Amino acid sequence: MRKLASIQVIWKIEPIKGADRIEIAHVLGWQCVVNKGQFKPMDKAVYFEVDSFLPIRPEFEFLRKSSYRKTEIMSEGFRLKTQTFRGQISQGLLQPIGMFTELNCDLEVGADVSEALGVKKWEIEERATTGGTTIGTLPYDIPHTDETRVQAEPELIGRFTGLEYYISTKMDGSSHSVGIDENGFHVTGHNYEYKDDGKSAFYEFIKARGLEEKMREFAASNALKTFTVQGEFCAPGIQKNRLKLIRPEWYVFTVRENGKRVGLDRLLAICDALGVVHVPIEERDVDLPSKYPTVESLLDRSDGEYPNGGRKEGIVIRPTEPVFCDIISASLSMKVVNNKYLLKNEEF
Repeated sequence: MRKLASIQVIWKIEPIKGADRIEIAHVLGWQCVVNKGQFKPMDKAVYFEVDSFLPIRPEFEFLRKSSYRKTEIMSEGFRLKTQTFRGQISQGLLQPIGMFTELNCDLEVGADVSEALGVKKWEIEERATTGGTTIGTLPYDIPHTDETRVQAEPELIGRFTGLEYYISTKMDGSSHSVGIDENGFHVTGHNYEYKDDGKSAFYEFIKARGLEEKMREFAASNALKTFTVQGEFCAPGIQKNRLKLIRPEWYVFTVRENGKRVGLDRLLAICDALGVVHVPIEERDVDLPSKYPTVESLLDRSDGEYPNGGRKEGIVIRPTEPVFCDIISASLSMKVVNNKYLLKNEEF
């Protein structure tokens, strides 16, 4: 599970040229702009990740002008996003542990304090982007599609040592899935299942492609009790259509058979059998750390543009065959979001 607020060690402090009051603090694979002299190397602090939604409380009131948000679903609070100060990128928020009376200063590095501090993940309301009537939360075999950012868990890089891996393009749209189980056929967004009432653009897309029939036939011929296909729905009107598409498309990035994620070759074969598009595969190689040993090298690798010219959101890296990873308690996988994309587009 993603640690939105956690105890971390600041491993480096750097000055900002021409700045008298602020400097850069490095934590995990991130960098944050902090008040000068507030921290020193090897200090422990509370680190709040980008996309954290902080509650209304006095300790966060200094964020009101830049970060206050109020929605029907999320209620009100302060949303953290990537920002720049004096030309330096700042990814998240660092605060002294002693600022929060409910926290023990002896907490171990890595301790998750999200619940203790009332921190939630910022969610863009689906109905504002893809429409459709929701009928419940996600079915049991359709998991959330959140990927761990390498900046949050730099040690994930080392877990690819000696493994064959692949890098796919992170498409900029809205996460949608379809699945079959004993309860029938399911069409979902990131958080909810949709009703077939003509109000979901993605449901209509799936029907137009005849995907339910194709999936039922495939599941039957392969004796599958559960069959899930997950991808990114990109279209005019979604996420400002940064892929510059003229018609909707769905880019598959995960397939699950009987509850288990399949490897790359199996995914490609299934996409071909169903007649659906998979995410672009940019690279396939062995031993990721020998080629990209640091977060910085992966950030450089993530930069680029989509074929039609929009700034690429980033990349996703996985072994070609699933490998369980205890760091994230799931199959090994991580995303690298392009910093240039964040600075230009992280505005919701």
